[in-house]
Amino acid sequence: MQALEDHQTFSSVSSSHLSVPNGMDPPEHTHYRQVIEPYFSEQAMSEFEPTCRNIARNLVNSLPSGEEFDIVERFSRAFALQIQCAFMGWPDSLHEPLREWVLKNHQATLARDRKAMADVAQEFDGYIHELLETRRQAGANAPRDVTRLLMEETVNGRPLTDEELTSLMRNWTVGELGTISSSVSILLNYLAEHPDLKESLTKETYKVEDAIDEILRIDAPLISNRRITTREVKMGTRKIPAGEKVTVLWASANRDEEVFGDPDVFCPEKNRGQNLLYGAGIHICPGAPLARMELRILIEEFLRGIDTLEFAPNELPERAVFPTGGFSYLPVVIGKR
Repeated sequence: MQALEDHQTFSSVSSSHLSVPNGMDPPEHTHYRQVIEPYFSEQAMSEFEPTCRNIARNLVNSLPSGEEFDIVERFSRAFALQIQCAFMGWPDSLHEPLREWVLKNHQATLARDRKAMADVAQEFDGYIHELLETRRQAGANAPRDVTRLLMEETVNGRPLTDEELTSLMRNWTVGELGTISSSVSILLNYLAEHPDLKESLTKETYKVEDAIDEILRIDAPLISNRRITTREVKMGTRKIPAGEKVTVLWASANRDEEVFGDPDVFCPEKNRGQNLLYGAGIHICPGAPLARMELRILIEEFLRGIDTLEFAPNELPERAVFPTGGFSYLPVVIGKR
C-alpha cells in the first residue's frame, strides 16, 4: 500500500516504451485518465450490457454437454476475444489473429525474448493502424464505436497521436484478453471445487459479483505490476535505493495473513474493503466497471444454463506460468439444465 499510495516515490514510468496511461505519472497520467474514464461510466456499461449478455449466453449455449473439453480454449479465451472486439467495435475477423497474438505475446514474455517481444508488439501495432486507417477512409460513414470515439479525443488541447492511440489500445487489449480469460478459468475452477457455492450462487444471483471479487482475491488473475523508485526509500527494515525497479505483487498482497487472516477462507463481506483485485491509488484500474460487469454476466449466464460442473476424470488441469495467473488447460465435463 505504501508503494501504491506514494506514487511520487514509486513511479510508474518503469519502461522505456510509451504506455498510456499505465506507465505514466501525474500530471500526464491525470490528463489521459480524464480522457478514458468516461468509456467505463455507468451509462456506458448500461449500454454495453445487452451485447455482453448476448455473447455470454451464446457461448454457454455452445458448450458441449456430457463430454470432456478444455474450458480455457473453448470458453475463457473465446469470451475474452469476443467481448473485447465487441466493446472496441472491431470485426469478428480479428478473433483468430488476436487469439494467436495473445499466445505469441505470452510465449515471448515468458522466454524474455526481446526480439520476439518487439516483433509481437509491431504485429499488434499493424492491426491498430489498419483499424484507424479504415475509419479515416470511411470519414463520416465510420461507425461511432469506441475506437472511432477515441480517435476524436484530445489531450492538452491536441488530438491523440497514433502512437498514443496504439499504446492505449494495446494496454486495454492485453489487459482484457489476458486478465479476463485468466479470471474466467479461475472462477470456474473454484466453482468446480466448491459445488455448494455454485448451487448457492445459482439461487442467489445478487451475490455473484461479490463472490467473483473474493474468488479472484484468493486466486489472482493478475500477478504483479512494476514501479521504479525516484529516491531512496525505507520499507520495513530495508532501504531501497533510487532508480531501483520494484515488483508490486498483487497476488501476495491479497493473501496477506495480517489483513485477511487465513487467506483461503471465502468471506466476501469481510474482505471487500481490503481487496486489491483492481489495484489502489491513482492507478486503480479504470476498466474495473467493465471487467466486473463482464464477469458477473458471464457467471450469471453460466449458472443459468449449466446444471453440473465437474473436472474431467482422467485429465489434470495445468496452471498458467508466471507472469500470468489462472490456467493454461482446464478439462471439465458439464451437464446442461
